[in-house]
Amino acid sequence: MLISIIIPAFNEANYLGGTLASLHQAKTLLFEKLNIAVEIIVVDNGSTDSTVKVACAYGAAVGEETRHNVATVRNTGARLAHGDVLVFVDADTIVPEKLLCRIVEVMSEPTYLGGAIDTDYRPAKLVSKIHLRAWRIIGKLTGMAQGATQFCRKDVFFALDGYDESLYMGEDVDFYWRLKQFARRRNRRVRFIDDERVVPSTRRFDQEAIWRNLIWTNPLFILMFRRKESAWRHWYKTVLR
Repeated sequence: MLISIIIPAFNEANYLGGTLASLHQAKTLLFEKLNIAVEIIVVDNGSTDSTVKVACAYGAAVGEETRHNVATVRNTGARLAHGDVLVFVDADTIVPEKLLCRIVEVMSEPTYLGGAIDTDYRPAKLVSKIHLRAWRIIGKLTGMAQGATQFCRKDVFFALDGYDESLYMGEDVDFYWRLKQFARRRNRRVRFIDDERVVPSTRRFDQEAIWRNLIWTNPLFILMFRRKESAWRHWYKTVLR
């Protein structure tokens, strides 16, 4: 088994190093325990900072995608990947050391087609903490999984045509639901791993107005405007430190 880690990145120089450092720890542990190789691909989305330089410093392969749509960026990385299993990780997300071992453990069972990893958000603002914890509970109850870290067999990923590039937000939730439906029709399974949790950056919740984030992360708002590029221009183009 070869694991391909795909990281979409737009002006992530301040966070990408931490993500790659955590992935290298997980990669080293996986190789030591199971002798399984890992490739890391950073897909640069037209960054104007030193994102590419950081990626190269950590030994990652670098791809390029100019269209500002994270679904497109993820799919570009998947086409560059050589692995049997694709793991999609956000550029500002710290992963636990045992993460890749856990994914391999799941994917070693042929009945599993893919899955997602639980998140551990740690925002500074109390309102944001309550908001994110509430949606985590709702997500688990409804079977929804975000894309901070998702994984899938490569052949299944392309059978599903990857992430929906007509979506400018919520493409991760959409993909996970389609993956579950695909698995159900074939009497296969999808695994939500919650005994290992990744830690995404909460900079957007810490630095931007609370009202804006409450609107933009509201599932109803996302459902209504997820195909409207202009609704998410600020989300994609704003660089937060």
